[in-house]
Amino acid sequence: MSITYGTFPGARPRRLRTTPAMRRMVAETALHPADLILPAFVREGVAEPVPISAMPGVVQHTRDTLRKAAVEALEAGVAGIMLFGVPEDAKKDALGTAGTDPDGILQVAIRDVKAEVGDELVIMSDLCLDEYTDHGHCGVLDAEGRVDNDATLERYAEMAQVQADAGVHVVGPSGMMDGQIGVIRDALDQTHHEDVAVLAYTVKYASAFYGPFREAIGSSLQGDRKTYQQDPANARESLRELALDLAEGADMVMVKPALPYLDILHRVAEAVDVPVAAYQISGEYAMVEAAAANGWIDRDRAIMETLTGIKRAGANMILTYWATEVARQL
Repeated sequence: MSITYGTFPGARPRRLRTTPAMRRMVAETALHPADLILPAFVREGVAEPVPISAMPGVVQHTRDTLRKAAVEALEAGVAGIMLFGVPEDAKKDALGTAGTDPDGILQVAIRDVKAEVGDELVIMSDLCLDEYTDHGHCGVLDAEGRVDNDATLERYAEMAQVQADAGVHVVGPSGMMDGQIGVIRDALDQTHHEDVAVLAYTVKYASAFYGPFREAIGSSLQGDRKTYQQDPANARESLRELALDLAEGADMVMVKPALPYLDILHRVAEAVDVPVAAYQISGEYAMVEAAAANGWIDRDRAIMETLTGIKRAGANMILTYWATEVARQL
């Protein structure tokens, strides 16, 4: 009898799914602790960590608990930590001056973490004004209340310098201003911070999934960010943004959010030869946690499935609030 192996019954893909060991052996995508980056919030003027109601398990850290979280991430094998500062409300103003104060909460936090872990953990910083402005936008407003792109770039240059002075390894410009990568690269180089890398938020959509993050940073946002963050309906403009960021000197690029834009992540990863990051944002985290709390999904499996999907789509690095937990499991 002749047996044809290219079709059923000779061809049986289920043979490679028979046992956990078999599935591990033939797995095409594998997560590693070093794929993960932990986003962390540090709040000025608090004596205890402040829980974020929409993100169970995530807190606004004190300076002391942030240092502890950094050590725990390092010990778990996490690659890096992305720091976000939350200043006291009284220090917010129209220009976000707390963001460029050498003694502002983010700069203090960078120094704290650097003193704790040195160069063993990659220390990253959010380079944006939204945490520090009383209007909550990512830039300086003009007389008509619109975000002034070029005036904002001047503020970003100052932020890059003070964050680098504090000891950060990587700055993450997230404001989506035109020309921001080039201005920041020049500002760093002019102040002898040539070794500080730039992780460009190349693709950042105006997403509904940022909701819990606004609580996390104590946002004062009035209006929306649709004039500078990207339209979820568009894909081609992401590749245009990518080309511009690379031309301006981006060392790494990011897609944010992750899960709703896996197609964009894949296109970006296929197009470049620099590392690609994806940010599993607050709303993605909150959905899984809420569904799991209601008994609707298996929490641990859902976490691993979402992260595996992000890596499969092309991410070299994933920012996720589960970073330390997942790294320990891995």
